[in-house]
Amino acid sequence: MSGIPSQSGEPVTEVGQLVEHLEKGSRPREKWRIGTEHEKFVHRLEDYAPVPYEGDRGIGAFLEGLTQFGWEPVLEEGRVIALKREGGASVSLEPGGQVELSGAQLESLHETCREVRDHLRQVDTVASALNVGLTGFGFHPVWRREEMPWMPKARYGVMRRYMPQVGNLGLDMMLRTCTVQVNLDFSSEADMVRKFRVGLALQPIATALFSNSPFTDGQPNGYLSYRSRVWEDTDPDRCGMLDFVFDAGMGFERYVEHALDVPMYFVYREGRYIDCAGESFRDFLAGRLPQRPGERPTLSDWDDHLSTLFPEVRLKRFLEMRGADGGPWRGLCALPSLWTGLLYDDAALAAAESLISDWSVEEMAALRHQVPRTALKTPFRGTTVGELARQVLTIAADGLRNRARLDDQGRDERRHLERLWEIVETGTTPAEDLLEAYHGRWGGSLEPIFTEYAY
Repeated sequence: MSGIPSQSGEPVTEVGQLVEHLEKGSRPREKWRIGTEHEKFVHRLEDYAPVPYEGDRGIGAFLEGLTQFGWEPVLEEGRVIALKREGGASVSLEPGGQVELSGAQLESLHETCREVRDHLRQVDTVASALNVGLTGFGFHPVWRREEMPWMPKARYGVMRRYMPQVGNLGLDMMLRTCTVQVNLDFSSEADMVRKFRVGLALQPIATALFSNSPFTDGQPNGYLSYRSRVWEDTDPDRCGMLDFVFDAGMGFERYVEHALDVPMYFVYREGRYIDCAGESFRDFLAGRLPQRPGERPTLSDWDDHLSTLFPEVRLKRFLEMRGADGGPWRGLCALPSLWTGLLYDDAALAAAESLISDWSVEEMAALRHQVPRTALKTPFRGTTVGELARQVLTIAADGLRNRARLDDQGRDERRHLERLWEIVETGTTPAEDLLEAYHGRWGGSLEPIFTEYAY
């Protein structure tokens, strides 16, 4: 989730302006970039409890500590709620104190992995000084909802009030989940549609490979990706698989029409958030928003609204792949590698399209529903998701080989897929590794998770 939004631009009065705004995100291939985001839980070392915002060892102090590395603080009502620096990277806060890196737009996966490594070194330095630790899981394995602190960001107050009205697990999504995702470019409307469809169809495969949330409140929960299950009961208006993406008329305009009817959260004016939860952006466009009668939105309002949609793949002026659990640092490099290999090479994209060409939306929805429970073992058309994952990884590896981006040792980007190949070859997801430890050497305790799985 983002920091404080900007408030700029001329009033928007027509749907066509919103469509054009998305279309302007198209870039020629030579300008395609890779932007990786990931979130981390922060805990106290002495008792493994969550860390509140306030205090000498709080999340606010944590963010302030990162400024020693050249990050510039972003303030809301006098509190540091995000960091930014030249190049477009930022650090922000999720509602429960999860710390998120939104990386810069980079040309290669080698740069992405270096960025992740450098960031984790920085947070480790600050964490050591504050006597706190960090872990990555799709859903926190131990902490209960009522234990979680709330970060002092006004937009989260709006969401906190609205979420229980539309789903049962929205507050858990806000407070107790972490993810890793990648943002990728497109060259045209047709290219966007191709990538969107492949991304949606294969998102359950990514969910299976990155499954890393088998515990809730200190006990096994019956899922391998409980984070993915949480999204099924968060808000049906703004989450899910978006069947219309596979319709013949899919394009920028079709997505805009969908987004216009997703209920709003807020409008940002004069340094404050105005609660508009449940209202229609379509009414706002017509000057009929009850909270701002007669006023029309700006393009920054539209960008803010798009950021509050949470489908498995999200369209802004780029595409976000959103189906993976957070996890250990090797996974933070592997996730962007998977999708870059699939979507940034013509032959790989064509092969991925061929793989999914006759899948029905009903089959994809069934995969999306079942994979959180059984991951790679999920049956599909006489085979399993594990075997599909092998095919998908082969396509991605071919795509990365074709990109031929070499590191300083002459290795191409395929090396960043190594962890995923391990998962496919063993048939064991990160969640199943956790369950094996829990039932075996940990003796039914999750306390070791804070040391063995710390960054």
